[in-house]
Amino acid sequence: MPASKVSKKVSIRDIGKELGISITTVSFILNGKAKEKRISEALTKKVLEFVKEVNFKPNMMAQGLRTGKSKIICLMVEDISNNLLFAQVARLIEEEAHNKGYRIIYCSTDNKKEKAIELIQLFRDRSIDGYIITPPEGIEQEIQSLLNDGIPIVLIDRNLPLLSCNHVVIDNFNSTHEAIRHLISNGFKNIALITLNSDQTQMADRLAGYVKAIDDAGLQSYVKKVDFHESDDHNISEIISFLQDNNTIDAVFFSTNYIGVWGLQAIKHLNLRIPDDIAVISFDDHDLFKFYTPSITVVAQPVPDISRHVIRLMLDALEEADPTIHEIILPAKLIIRESSMRKVVVEKHEFLK
Repeated sequence: MPASKVSKKVSIRDIGKELGISITTVSFILNGKAKEKRISEALTKKVLEFVKEVNFKPNMMAQGLRTGKSKIICLMVEDISNNLLFAQVARLIEEEAHNKGYRIIYCSTDNKKEKAIELIQLFRDRSIDGYIITPPEGIEQEIQSLLNDGIPIVLIDRNLPLLSCNHVVIDNFNSTHEAIRHLISNGFKNIALITLNSDQTQMADRLAGYVKAIDDAGLQSYVKKVDFHESDDHNISEIISFLQDNNTIDAVFFSTNYIGVWGLQAIKHLNLRIPDDIAVISFDDHDLFKFYTPSITVVAQPVPDISRHVIRLMLDALEEADPTIHEIILPAKLIIRESSMRKVVVEKHEFLK
């Protein structure tokens, strides 16, 4: 069955028939069990060379149903298509997983409990080996059920305090506190936080970091919460109204980069100048922030470190090499750009370049 003559997808049955061996023998070799089943090196080599020649692609789902191991990891985030952080993490995780013989399957929950539960059940029925999840609120029971069945779970970006589960998160409290202290040290007095209407741990910690810095400085707090599930236009309008109603605000901290993008559109609509009229910092970097005029100060998450820790925890759990629960908290980095410095400071900075 030369490769040039193959006109249909090759099956394990075709390989066995062509080489004159049993389907079971082919399956053992393809699943890495040749030595365990005492299959000769010569036959193993012959099968693997033939598989390569005919470009055989195993049906991973079917393989999972037979063996109980699919070699597939599910990466479940709130929005894989519209969040730069998750997209970058996904790419690095995929590369490392591939090196270890695993594939990544992606899905988005839209931060909805019902959709997350539906997806977990869907992939559970297909013998997915492990889950990397940014959990929406209210799915503790489903996660605990997976853990009870010995299925590896790593939570990313946020954790579920009621569960004992591997997770990799950012030090959101101290990162936000540092950013607000930076604004205060640059002379800003009326500093607002625009964040999500959410009790998730990462948002709660960013709010707490803001409140602590504001209280310590004896300043007034200004907090606006927007809804993740509302349209962009709706949330931009909400931010415009908030800034109009609180026109003494001279600085604003956006708790995510997509809120930051909404905020920049609101600020532009109001014809406010950055940083002359209002200073800006956003949690999470974005390509737009680097090239915006003026450039936007950010709290940047360490994407390579997040990715490395997440996939290491997952692979160790899959290989049963480390049963310990790891709770990893990584520092973020305040990248100071033009948007958070008083004009006189910006001019001095430019002069010294």
